[in-house]
Amino acid sequence: MTGVAATIATERAGASLAGPSDYLALLKPRVMSLVVFTALATMIVAPGGLHPVLAAAALLCIAVGAGAAGALNQWYDADIDAIMVRTRTRPVPSGRIGRQEALEFGGTLAAFSVFAMVFIVNLTAAVLLAATIAFYVFVYTMWLKRLTVQNIVIGGAAGALPPVIGWAAVTGNAFDTLPWLLFLIIFLWTPPHFWALALAGNEDYARAKVPMLPVVKGSRATRNQIVVYTLLLTAAAMAPYALNLAGPVYGATAALGSVGFIAATVMLWFAPADRERVTALRVFAFSIFYLFALFTALATEALIGLAPGAV
Repeated sequence: MTGVAATIATERAGASLAGPSDYLALLKPRVMSLVVFTALATMIVAPGGLHPVLAAAALLCIAVGAGAAGALNQWYDADIDAIMVRTRTRPVPSGRIGRQEALEFGGTLAAFSVFAMVFIVNLTAAVLLAATIAFYVFVYTMWLKRLTVQNIVIGGAAGALPPVIGWAAVTGNAFDTLPWLLFLIIFLWTPPHFWALALAGNEDYARAKVPMLPVVKGSRATRNQIVVYTLLLTAAAMAPYALNLAGPVYGATAALGSVGFIAATVMLWFAPADRERVTALRVFAFSIFYLFALFTALATEALIGLAPGAV
């Protein structure tokens, strides 16, 4: 059997082994849940409101678009995913889904999500959704991830756009202040979130030759940057309250959560080498809680009538 024929056979065999759980894993459901939640919270806050059916359709489009980006990321990164312990059991590197199948699956979902957003919701939200998918796949996955230590910093823009998409789905406008502050919060949250994970999985990234900050600059430089970005994040998180775009529930949540986040990163900064991994994973876990808490507080205020008018 020739090399090409063997590859085709492997692809087909991988596809035949796939079950529903494999296709779900291909969509990166954990990432998708965060994307959908931040978009939902912003839609609740956005002025004007949206019919529940249209709101559900918009969220479905955002979820499918996020899943499509995740599938295309796994299609392209199958080679390095196979090397890393954290990712080698994913459907594509494990052979349960073939790379060509992942490409077709992700591409189909991406096209569906964007066109559905155009026809069901509005063009502005659809353009933003398409830009988000394209940025994650072409700019982050195909270019930045393997090229520069700033991969997560710049690539974080893709994960930060869902609140803007959610806002645009409701208002038809992408240029209000609050959604871009929420974009900034997620953008600044992404580096400490992922660098904490990268510290815990440093050997994995080194084996795969992915230039994550701990691999290129080392542990101390990474810890320094985590603290710096967390301080910048704190300022951004307090901005909606300071500008009277969010109320006291959000303000208190942002203040207390930021103190906790800073404390966690300072503990990581002082952690001895033999405690670095476990402390980094605590920072990673707290960062997820922190972001969910901010957006929960924002949405709660809108639902109970405490949120000030957004501009």
